[in-house]
Amino acid sequence: MRNKHRTLLLDLDGTLADTAPDLAHALNTVRQEEGFEPLPFETIRPSVSHGSVALIKIGFDPGIPESRAEELRQRLLGHYANRLCEETRLFEGMDELLDQCEHAGIAWGVVTNKPAYLTNPLMQQLGLYERAACIISGDTLEKRKPHPEPLLHACELAQGDPKSTIYVGDAERDIEAGNRAGMTTLVAMFGYLSEEDSPGNWMANGRVHHAEELIGWLAFS
Repeated sequence: MRNKHRTLLLDLDGTLADTAPDLAHALNTVRQEEGFEPLPFETIRPSVSHGSVALIKIGFDPGIPESRAEELRQRLLGHYANRLCEETRLFEGMDELLDQCEHAGIAWGVVTNKPAYLTNPLMQQLGLYERAACIISGDTLEKRKPHPEPLLHACELAQGDPKSTIYVGDAERDIEAGNRAGMTTLVAMFGYLSEEDSPGNWMANGRVHHAEELIGWLAFS
């Protein structure tokens, strides 16, 4: 089944880019504003792929009123938007992988649940906005992952066939969306998985521990 894929789609946070340091900084900034000590990075990292709601839940008492949680979340997003790419970097080997894809004529793109007002400037600051064949954010369409529609739309924009497309992500919803779209799905084991995650039960086609392992799944020849 390998060496037949001509389109590569990637989740953003925890798969393409290591965004956890900047998101952790934003959460700890809000905590300090509220008079709390910063949380250890290792405590925050596993929740990053689950978005700002999950970050507020680990950063503050989960029993606080919904309106208060939303106010804290908006402050977190404001701090994050002001420093999207201070410490964020592509995961090791990812830049080389994208170079090889482009050289081989393999279209690549991003499908994330991150809102476009954060996704697009981050991709620009990473120098990838113009290079990607498609960038689908959480608010590009009415539906988002785990629904397959964002992935299928990405395939259309990249002029790819879902059957010859790989989707890589580090969350169960990524694998569910890719499977429902009829794509080959791979778990990014280098991403933001927690001890509670069971990627072996996600029905993915495989697991990768480094970006270079994706080479074996793509048709570079």
